[in-house]
Amino acid sequence: MAAPVHRVITVATHFASEVILKIRLSYGITIVILGLLIALGPQFLFKVCTVHNGVLPLCHWSAQAELGMGMLVAALGLCFIVFSDLKTQQGFAIGIFLTGIIVLGIPYALIGGCTAKTMACHRVAFLALTVEGVILLAYSAVMVVFIEMKEQFATEAALKAG
Repeated sequence: MAAPVHRVITVATHFASEVILKIRLSYGITIVILGLLIALGPQFLFKVCTVHNGVLPLCHWSAQAELGMGMLVAALGLCFIVFSDLKTQQGFAIGIFLTGIIVLGIPYALIGGCTAKTMACHRVAFLALTVEGVILLAYSAVMVVFIEMKEQFATEAALKAG
């Protein structure tokens, strides 16, 4: 009687591990893609303004800062894929969330852009960064909560088994 129960628990544990691995991979890959969009979007896809009278506009420096933030987000996404410890993953998810706040702050509060709201940086690049930043914040907040629930479930299962 004990052998079939043990087999069912083993199968259920294996299935849960595969689901968690798929979630970890999909989350990490999504974060890497968002990070690359944040980093490279203002440079190539949603270009900021060019040089005006030999002077680089503020939006150029915002794009440079977003390049660094986007690369950080992509690196944290890769780390999320590589490391499987729940507390470590939760730390990466919190780091991604906090980086998302900075990503949103750079174009509007920290550095800014051109003074004319009709310029390309305001019409396209900053709008795209806002959408990417909001998605990053929402996605990472969900993952922080999901990891916490997963950890509580694992703790309860260990207590019941022990």
